[in-house]
Amino acid sequence: MVESLPDLIRRWQAGWGTARSFRPAEEVRGGLHVLLGQPDRHREVIALSPDSVRALAGEVAAAAQPTWLTVPTNEPEAVEKIARDAGLEVRDEREALMTIPLRGHPHRPAPPPYTCATTMKGAVLETVLRHPDSGVAARGTMAVVGTDAVADRIETVPEHRRRGLGSVVMSALAETAAAHGATTGILVATADGQQLYSALGWTTRATVLIAQTPAG
Repeated sequence: MVESLPDLIRRWQAGWGTARSFRPAEEVRGGLHVLLGQPDRHREVIALSPDSVRALAGEVAAAAQPTWLTVPTNEPEAVEKIARDAGLEVRDEREALMTIPLRGHPHRPAPPPYTCATTMKGAVLETVLRHPDSGVAARGTMAVVGTDAVADRIETVPEHRRRGLGSVVMSALAETAAAHGATTGILVATADGQQLYSALGWTTRATVLIAQTPAG
């Protein structure tokens, strides 16, 4: 069964919010509104459909505090024009909403001398790879919400990059999430991350544009 994009966006946001301990989103005016309370990101609005983008862009442009507009879409050029016409600053780098059936996720063991450990606190998994000499080398989290597992903050320490450690982290998270009943992996990837996840079998479902209220 192919999920609708709005449904996939809702599921991603629910897991992402859980992974970061955000307050639950409020779904109004065709978007998911999340109060973050951060100095440079007071609120984030995630558009659910093309029909809501224009109104949400105007709402974000008029916000008194720094606000982001995140739009997963299959029409990125049209969305970017709407955001710029509303006066928003659009990030140059586009991201990607990606999914994978967890049963097909490849297994990647930790290469010696690295060790891998995965723990779970509430609904959130955390995998940490350590090197015996330099400590934490890579880490990542994944929130299990129903049958979805949403990956977040997959990071490798600079001096340990290009050794496949990101694949090890994703493998451990996916296997543990599947053991806890998750069947579908979901994430939003940066341009660099897309290369890693595509090589592991993740499929791009939409381009993600991010715009924000103008500085000042």
